[in-house]
Amino acid sequence: MTAITTSAALHRFSRPAVAGYDALTVIGRHVSFYVRVVMSLPYAAVRYRRHTLSQIGEVTFGTSSLLSGGGTIGIVFAMSLAAAMMLGVETQRGLDLVGMNTLSGMLAAIANTRELAPVVVAIALAAKVGTGFTAQIGAMRISDEIDALDAMALRSVPYLVGTRVLASVVCVIPIYMIGLLASYLSTRTVVVIFNGASPGTYDYFFHLALGPRDLLYSGIKAVVFAVVVALVHCTYGYFASGGPAGVGQAAGRALRTAILAVGILDVLLTFALWGLVPQIPGMGV
Repeated sequence: MTAITTSAALHRFSRPAVAGYDALTVIGRHVSFYVRVVMSLPYAAVRYRRHTLSQIGEVTFGTSSLLSGGGTIGIVFAMSLAAAMMLGVETQRGLDLVGMNTLSGMLAAIANTRELAPVVVAIALAAKVGTGFTAQIGAMRISDEIDALDAMALRSVPYLVGTRVLASVVCVIPIYMIGLLASYLSTRTVVVIFNGASPGTYDYFFHLALGPRDLLYSGIKAVVFAVVVALVHCTYGYFASGGPAGVGQAAGRALRTAILAVGILDVLLTFALWGLVPQIPGMGV
């Protein structure tokens, strides 16, 4: 009886260690796979150009339907409009409390460019494009199609994952620009038209705070987010198991992981690109 009790106690106390070991194993497998994918990108761009172009068309315009492709752009456009509208409302209210509502254009330029637009694009890509990547590659894994590609001497990593990462990088720039434009228009509409702020004052501080470097750094954030989203979702699909239910679970885990990674990277990239102390060169601060 004592031996049984001791064994049960050891098993209970070893569970956290086993769970931690399994988590480290999964992290190591993902990181090593990310390295393999990044190393295979030049090969995918040269060897699988046609497949890369087809993936670009699928990500941008969808599969045989402009309406489906409009979903990617439409989701980014709608999310940017809604988020920037609330940003404009709360910015105007907060500045009205301290009598500084003339600076609403400056805050709109900084917040939309540095934070709102890249994050909205990343979440939209993860929700629509990324989950599609996981489902497609996961379906191929559980049906042994990936093993068949390897048996035919067709390198599955650059063919399936590398081409999708390249397509995401190419497509994120125009989609990001559409979302950024929508956020600018939405915030200005709320502040100037609905709240009656001076359009000249708003535009003056907006252009004063917005510089080319901010647009460049914001685009870099969007590209990094697109690469991370594509890598995470393709990896979960590549290692999916357990039949159709397992593919569904992999898509859910990939979406959670991608959104968490985007949130962490957003903070790190903001500090790395703009520094711990924010600066606005056009205003001398």
